[in-house]
Amino acid sequence: MNFKRLFPLPFFLCVLLLSGVIPALAQAERPRLVKKTSSSQPVNAPPAAAPNSNYRAPLVTKIVLSKPDNKPVPTTLNRGIMSAPVSGPMSPALMFFNSKLMSGIQERLGIPYNYGSTGPNYYDCSGFVWSVFQEAGINFERSSAKTYWANFEPVEGDDQYKFGTLVFFNHLGHVGIVADRNGFYQASSSKGITYSPFAGYWEKRIVGFRRVPVNIH
Repeated sequence: MNFKRLFPLPFFLCVLLLSGVIPALAQAERPRLVKKTSSSQPVNAPPAAAPNSNYRAPLVTKIVLSKPDNKPVPTTLNRGIMSAPVSGPMSPALMFFNSKLMSGIQERLGIPYNYGSTGPNYYDCSGFVWSVFQEAGINFERSSAKTYWANFEPVEGDDQYKFGTLVFFNHLGHVGIVADRNGFYQASSSKGITYSPFAGYWEKRIVGFRRVPVNIH
């Protein structure tokens, strides 16, 4: 056997073995410098998801949807305050009074109905009328719709639909405040203080109109 021909093979294998082991041992003995952290991910990072999964990150802030206000507000609201009366131009004093009257109505919209109540937490129809005029500076005795009908002056024609006129229904059993020709404000037994159109139910039940003496020119 020729040993001289076999010698290079063991020598070559030893060289390869040493070339792989020595760097590995050196790397194993080398100290690893790793900065310690409380977490390997950002605080708000979602967990890893599999490819093509339907995972969605959780919301950090809760979303609150506000419900729309369902109070019925007529499109003629501002016209009821600012439009001139049919009989002539509106004076600054009367405009100021009407704005106070409308402000009192708006403050009460949505307040529940209760028979015999004059506020502030409940109203009936005549109590609502009385309280609004009182707040606007017009004093008269709080009473029933029939008494208002008997004590206040009648109005006719287009003056019936001036803002602030009292409108009476159902054999003088109910009273409201005219907004304009389209509708009025009332203390409804089912809806509380609200705006209601004349067309339909209410126009068939109108008894007549009265005007509270205001003495503002």
